[in-house]
Amino acid sequence: MDERTAARGRGVSATHRGPGDRGRRGKWLIGSVAVATVAVGVIASMALGSTPQRHVVTGYAAASTSGGTSANAVLPGDASAGAPTTATASSAPLATTTSTKPSASVSKTSSQGSTSGSGSTSSAGRIQPGVTYNGVATEYAAGDGNGACLYGPAATMMIAAMNYTDYENSKACGDHILVRASDGAEITVLITNECPLPCAPGQLDLSQQAFAKIANRSAGRISVTWQLLSPSDAGSISFRYQTGSSQWWCDIQTIGQRNPVAELEVHTSSGWIRLPRTSYDYFQSAHGAGCGGEIRITDIYGQQLTASGISIEPNVVQPTQLQFAQH
Repeated sequence: MDERTAARGRGVSATHRGPGDRGRRGKWLIGSVAVATVAVGVIASMALGSTPQRHVVTGYAAASTSGGTSANAVLPGDASAGAPTTATASSAPLATTTSTKPSASVSKTSSQGSTSGSGSTSSAGRIQPGVTYNGVATEYAAGDGNGACLYGPAATMMIAAMNYTDYENSKACGDHILVRASDGAEITVLITNECPLPCAPGQLDLSQQAFAKIANRSAGRISVTWQLLSPSDAGSISFRYQTGSSQWWCDIQTIGQRNPVAELEVHTSSGWIRLPRTSYDYFQSAHGAGCGGEIRITDIYGQQLTASGISIEPNVVQPTQLQFAQH
């Protein structure tokens, strides 16, 4: 059985094509947790009297357009970084159907952090702003663009999978990365997927379409430098509740953020509580605290945005008028 056939059997549409890097794609996460998800669903149905219907993700393209429109080179693997947040998720989700709805009412909290383009930003984790990293770029067949970050089909195929180490428990999901080849050719990609081991720290696995923008695809693997971007044309941020979310349990995802999200909090009767981030890029309230209430997100620069009116509507991409400032 060839790799594409094996991947299809796992419910994965993409294969790895870089020479020496033919490990399974990051989207094995979706299929590998199906058994755990079903088990949790059975327990939930016994407790609540119903089982939520599961569908296929289709919401990312709409969400990405809603609401308007060097330091010394080092390998991330050699840089010091805090340990990633460990999610206490009871299960990872299956893919889900989404649609857009009118913008929710929002409020903005002014809590702007450092705007410096260099130096360490502690909340950024392994991938620091203002730092240029050395690495290699490979390419893979990305299918419709969906990946381990569970954004759904991509609006553009200028996307990439981040290596396992720098993916950092989905912390890299949604990052905008500028990639430069040795001849000066460059492309900006969105991280939507994980490249599992043996992908090395610093390695980017580009979609075939993105790889072709900076090199001949026959090369298969090239040396590159890359860095985190805060793009000017970011549109606005959307939120999505995961399949099965309710007042007793919920997963919340951010979509379309200009800068990396360092934390997501929900408002409860006891105040704001920070939710752990899962490996599939949702923030989880395991016991329902704050589900359906105000949501506050903080980027790696310290800026906070608060959204209200984001109701518990599983699989619905809910746009806002919010966006982090450019850095």
